[in-house]
Amino acid sequence: MKTIIEIRNFGLVLMALITFSCGQKTQGTGQAGAAGQVKEYPVITVAAQSTRLFKDYPTTLQGQQTVEIRSKITGYIEQILVDEGAFVKRGQVLFRLNANDIQATVRSAEAQVKVAEAEINSAKINLEKTKPLVEKNIISKFDLQSVESVLTSKEAQLAQARANLENAKANLQYTVITSPAEGTIGTFPYRVGSLVSSTTAEPLTTVSNTQKMYAYFSFNEKEFLALTKGLEGKNLQEKFTGLPEISLVMADNSVYPQAGRIETASGLVNQQTGSVNVRASFPNAEGILRSGASGLVRIPQNLDSAIVIPQKTTYELQGKHFVYLVGADNKVHNAEIEVLSGNLKGSYVVTRGLNVGDQIVFEGIASLRNDTEIKPKLVEAGSLSENMSTAAPVKN
Repeated sequence: MKTIIEIRNFGLVLMALITFSCGQKTQGTGQAGAAGQVKEYPVITVAAQSTRLFKDYPTTLQGQQTVEIRSKITGYIEQILVDEGAFVKRGQVLFRLNANDIQATVRSAEAQVKVAEAEINSAKINLEKTKPLVEKNIISKFDLQSVESVLTSKEAQLAQARANLENAKANLQYTVITSPAEGTIGTFPYRVGSLVSSTTAEPLTTVSNTQKMYAYFSFNEKEFLALTKGLEGKNLQEKFTGLPEISLVMADNSVYPQAGRIETASGLVNQQTGSVNVRASFPNAEGILRSGASGLVRIPQNLDSAIVIPQKTTYELQGKHFVYLVGADNKVHNAEIEVLSGNLKGSYVVTRGLNVGDQIVFEGIASLRNDTEIKPKLVEAGSLSENMSTAAPVKN
């Protein structure tokens, strides 16, 4: 009886082992079948659309007119009548120099004029006395010529004295230094009591007319040709009128509220850098912009039929951009593309490597390899031409 029970138990164990083995085999077969299934990936169809890109160029700002204020004479600064950074009008008094010595020179010159005038009067009286004596042959004509020469000499001395007086008066006027233009005062390297002259290294200050600001920047030769190509006009100035308005990004990364325009460009290409210097202008009635400030000139570029794709559909390898292109057999292969870096939010503009109607993998490209077969699911990419905030920096 005991033997029968042992045999039965052995049979139960054997059946359990056989059942477990079959289950493992079935499970392994199921996993293998799952691994062989084609995975579904979302794909998008490449299409052309209109968009606008921006490109930034470093710039330095200068006022429409910047004038150095210098002393024409040697003297000590007696008064400074304006403050640094003040707005002044043309003809407004800025500095006064000590005029004591020059006033003494003026008085001396005035006295010399009076002496010369008196000597001329004396010479004229002597001439009037000499003429009758010559006519009566009492004295010779030589004596008359001598008297006339003295009168001529005295007249020349009077002219010289008057010139010295005018020069002294002019120097006296130069002790009052006025602004030759309307604008903003710069810094003062010299203070009251400083000795200044026409040969002083630094100017007393500067006056910058900043009602209109000039922004100087440069294009490379290729960009300049692309910018001006197709524009109508007899010269560059006329062609530039057809360009769109530009923006100025200030040092705090904010955008200046008023738009500007490109006005002119240099006639030479810098042979060392291959660049063309360009000048744009911005209105500055409120005086926000200052001479010497730096910033970025932002130039828009309108693209009518651009291929725009999401950045997440691309991957980068050794500085090159690639996408996974879906073939007719639903197998993917990587395709190299060229893109424009711009200001589109999460998108690239493709300049080479894709055609309208191509299908590319939209998401999950990290798990793909060349010749991987997928099950494409067509989806919409959404808005691809949305610009970033205008205050955001744009890489060239």
